[in-house]
Amino acid sequence: MNVINAIIDWGANITFIDIIDFIGTFAFAISGIRLASTKRFDWFGAYVVGAATAIGGGTIRDIMLDVPVFWMHDPFYLICTGLALLWVIIFRRYLIRMHYTFFVFDAVGLALFTVVGIQKTIECGLPIWVGIIMGTMTGAAGGVIRDVLINEEPLIFRKEIYAMACVVGGIAFAVCHWLGFATFPTHLICGATVFLTRSLAVKYSICLPTLRPEDDENGKAKS
Repeated sequence: MNVINAIIDWGANITFIDIIDFIGTFAFAISGIRLASTKRFDWFGAYVVGAATAIGGGTIRDIMLDVPVFWMHDPFYLICTGLALLWVIIFRRYLIRMHYTFFVFDAVGLALFTVVGIQKTIECGLPIWVGIIMGTMTGAAGGVIRDVLINEEPLIFRKEIYAMACVVGGIAFAVCHWLGFATFPTHLICGATVFLTRSLAVKYSICLPTLRPEDDENGKAKS
């Protein structure tokens, strides 16, 4: 009975930001675990990659904000990663073969974590521009850790628009905040902006200019 009451009390205290935080954790964990499966990692290795993807950005954010690291006070995030691993194991034949699975889960996690990072920063009393930086950190840093662990070039260092999608979403959040929008529509618009920016960039091959040595621009690069 005490356990049931504890679960009820826990559910009653859940906020909207907690819900999207949990969904983002699950989505990012699946994206990391799925990518680890393509490298033929074992279950433990896949769990580590999934956990790093899901909590890495938020961990760096909390350290920079000088607040308690979120997952050290709530084991649900690690449990959520375990559930994501179980989900991939059960449905691996469908998830691994679906071409856009990794992209969809990664884009959803990116959008939701950007919202969480910005909101948490504002709650710490910091200005919105810091929130945009922390939101980008929360959304993109986990993916950097993931790519390093699986020995891939980090996605944010390629031409594709990834971290910049977080910045665009953060600007949308700032505009809504400045206009006095309520919390829910602000979060919705921010998350949707991140997801749409990332999706449209991939669909239409929109990318940022790359830096090239001066010799390459003149066609005189030495071999």
